[in-house]
Amino acid sequence: MSNALVRAVLAPIHAAQILTGAKSFRDNPIIGSARLNRGGLHVWRVRKAAAMTERRRRRLAHLVSAEDRRQLDEQGYIETRDFLSPEHFAELVREVTSVALPAKQFREGNAITRRVPLTPANLRHLPACRRLLALPEFQGRLRYVASFDVEPEVYIQTIFSQLDGPAADPQLDLHMDTFHPTMKAWLFLHDVPADEGPFTYVRGSANRTKRRLAWERRKSVEACDPSKASGGAFRIRPDELARLGLSEPVRFAVPGNTLVVGDTCGFHARGATARPGIRIEIYAANRRNPFLPFVGLDLWSAPLLKRRKIALFWAALALWERLGLGRSQWRHGGRVRAGDPVLSET
Repeated sequence: MSNALVRAVLAPIHAAQILTGAKSFRDNPIIGSARLNRGGLHVWRVRKAAAMTERRRRRLAHLVSAEDRRQLDEQGYIETRDFLSPEHFAELVREVTSVALPAKQFREGNAITRRVPLTPANLRHLPACRRLLALPEFQGRLRYVASFDVEPEVYIQTIFSQLDGPAADPQLDLHMDTFHPTMKAWLFLHDVPADEGPFTYVRGSANRTKRRLAWERRKSVEACDPSKASGGAFRIRPDELARLGLSEPVRFAVPGNTLVVGDTCGFHARGATARPGIRIEIYAANRRNPFLPFVGLDLWSAPLLKRRKIALFWAALALWERLGLGRSQWRHGGRVRAGDPVLSET
């Protein structure tokens, strides 16, 4: 089949993806059209997705306090110290560092991220984690920032930094995850030193100012160059921040029991490390189609599927690999406790 015929057959799919979270300038010739993006296609998607997010958040405003809403509007994240009671937090830390559970891991440069999903099977061994997931203060912040009243993905996460390897960790570069508002959250289980890879965030960078939109337009046109085509997670140099009216990134060198829930269409990165280090946290994420008008109607919140999404996704990836159709970045991480040494990558 000729390339022209393939493009014609796929054209309706590519056009429909404009109204989804699709972000690749490489895989979609419409999203990756320099002519259309010079005319404002990418900026239109950015503005429309942001407007839809604002509408959904207004409907979920009751889930958080006025102070939380102010923090998100002004900063792009909600930071809460001493989030759990001392007793609950101590039990949570003891639990995730003493109970061995099956994990997956992936490498980015000289860093490895290992995750244990909080599935129903794993939660049977994790009563403190079950209590965390049931807290309205936890779920409310996650759902409000995500702008969807649906079940988030939640994991026990361990990040190993400055391991052996020739490449640098790409997460050290300031970047946005995608063109539309989306949620990631971290409940840090130990104090995070300033020189051991703290999460960093450019305060206010999730706001779509005129300068930010002009920058997005330039980046969208550049991304259409075949030699530079990207997946849409634009990076920004530190020296560009001032031109957008933004300040230096905030480094979350915070005490344990600090919860940070961020809108990761804002610029963020993993902080540099002065030495090999380990960071342990409860990590959550939620990214849905940003153009949806409703806040619920999530298949994965149904009783039979609730908290099983990641396990089913990983099983599908394993089947895909066994059939010889590709290789997943997710590798077997063994049955481990958070903080246990990383296994060899197989």
